[in-house]
Formats: sequence, structure tokens, C-alpha cells
Amino acid sequence: MRADARRNYGRLLAEARTAFAEHGTDASLEDVARRAGVGIGTLYRHFPTRHALMSAVFQEAVTALITRSRELAGAERPCAALVEWLGAIVTHAGEYRGLAQALMSTCRDESSALARCNTPLREAGSVLLSRAQSSGTVRADVSIDDLMQLTNAIALAAEQSPDDPDLADRLLQLTLTGLRAPNPAGDCG
Repeated sequence: MRADARRNYGRLLAEARTAFAEHGTDASLEDVARRAGVGIGTLYRHFPTRHALMSAVFQEAVTALITRSRELAGAERPCAALVEWLGAIVTHAGEYRGLAQALMSTCRDESSALARCNTPLREAGSVLLSRAQSSGTVRADVSIDDLMQLTNAIALAAEQSPDDPDLADRLLQLTLTGLRAPNPAGDCG
């Protein structure tokens, strides 16, 4: 990228982060471009779709979640590690109004730019889930796709109930009953 294109890219990302934080992921892209000091055509040259812009904005958080999954991969209590990581996913998905819904709607769409978020998270979570299942604390029929949809659904439910800040944690804890294998070792909760 030329220096001016890199500057434009950086300004667009910064303004998109701010706009998504203030107005949710359906913030006006025209306003993002205007605030970045570029035309809408420049925005679309860098980010051909809203999902492409969202993916670029959220890559830092995705990287942090993947790093955390690697740290938790050797945890002594695999189910507790999985639950901690799922909680981090719920927190991330709840940071921007509309993000959970977008992630849910594109979870199986590899052609979506949000696959850059979904795919590595599913892969990272699969390692944690597999360890928890091998330890006998999580049912064998639980899939990472189910868990990813569940975490996004919890984040979406919490988004719809901003007056209940503990809702996401309660819903995540409630899922533990459904996650546990018969007679688990008890490390989930």
C-alpha cells in the first residue's frame, strides 16, 4: 500500500471502531468515511462490504481470543477453561451492538468476510472443547458450532436487555447444565 492509502486505511479503521462503539455495527458507512476525511469510494476500495470492515475492526479482538485459547489449552481443568473462553467470546460479541447478530448470521458462510473472525475462533474453541470432552466433563455430542452459536445468542440476548448487566453471565452459567456429561468430574462450575 502507498503511504496515503495506509493512512486512509488506518483512519477508516479508527473511525469505524468509534462509530461501531457509539452506534453499533449498522453505523453509517458514509459517516465513517466522512469522519476519516475520505470519500465513500475510498472506504469501499479498502472494505468492499460492511462485513469486510467489521472483520478488519475486530481482528485485534479475535487475535486476543485465540491467544487466550492457547493459554487455556493446557489448563488443569479443561471444562473450566472452555467456559472461561466462552465467556470471553460472549464479552467480545457484546462489545458492539449488532456484532453478535452478524456473527450468528454468517457462522457457516465461508464466503463472508466475517469468516476471518468465525473460522479461527471455531478452530481455537475446538481444541478447548476436545480437551473438555476427553476429560469426560463435557458431553460428546456438543459441537463447537453449537457453542459458537450459543455464545452469540447469549450476547444478543444481553444486548437486548441492557438494564440487566448480569444476564450474559447467568445465561452462560445456565448452559453448563446442558454441557455436562453424565456424572462429570465437576470442573465446569
